[in-house]
Amino acid sequence: MKFARINGIAMHLRVSGPVEGRPVVLVNSLGTDARIWDAVIARLADRYRVISYDERGHGLSDAPRAPYRLEDHVGDLEALVEHLGLAELALAGVSVGGLIAQGFALGGSASKLKALVLCDTAARIGDEAMWNGRIAAIRANGIASISDAVLTRWFGPRFRQERAIEFAGWRNMLERSPVEGYVGTCAALRDADLRERVGAITLPTLAVAGEDDLSTPPEMVRATAALLGNARFEVIAGAGHIPSIEQPERLVMLMQNYFDEVGYV
Repeated sequence: MKFARINGIAMHLRVSGPVEGRPVVLVNSLGTDARIWDAVIARLADRYRVISYDERGHGLSDAPRAPYRLEDHVGDLEALVEHLGLAELALAGVSVGGLIAQGFALGGSASKLKALVLCDTAARIGDEAMWNGRIAAIRANGIASISDAVLTRWFGPRFRQERAIEFAGWRNMLERSPVEGYVGTCAALRDADLRERVGAITLPTLAVAGEDDLSTPPEMVRATAALLGNARFEVIAGAGHIPSIEQPERLVMLMQNYFDEVGYV
């Protein structure tokens, strides 16, 4: 566990694996923190230098007053990469983390990017009415008031039934999220639309979706992959919105095969 002043906020980050390993940076989803990547980190850290962090407004990082912009999150990631002195990196993001990853791939540090993994994400997620409704509900009644609906969209029915204790723990994480961070990032999602820009990402990219994902369903992820200049699309059976929790073995296998293909070894 480490903390650093990044882009004006106190950021919680973690670094695992050999110092000489090639860097892999992991970006979390809305209402979660870096712990969603633990099972992936355990499988990659023997070979790679794996960096995970809590986005602004999430986990142990600062939660400035809402609203946030996608550019704020992308700027945080760019500043983190600079702080760590990374000359190159592979980047994987899930949900809003994948949207942040797309923004990074379109930004001023894109030349450092050697591999890109987009998990359960899209160039445009939801619409203004949906995000404004969620923000209003949370402002009125707290995150717990929307947690049932959110968790049903995150996790498949088998996970909810057979791994009930884990499911309860992830519910706790969501419901204990900082309100300012959650609604601030909802605003960033509301206002972000990269559909006209992502075609400029020509780096070979792996796009994956959980077959049970109701937040960014497979067809939504597939549509974004089709907009990219050079993307391969894969579906992960038995996973919902956060495959790093439900199917980490399958996700890591896809990531590792992709890293091997693009020479990031």
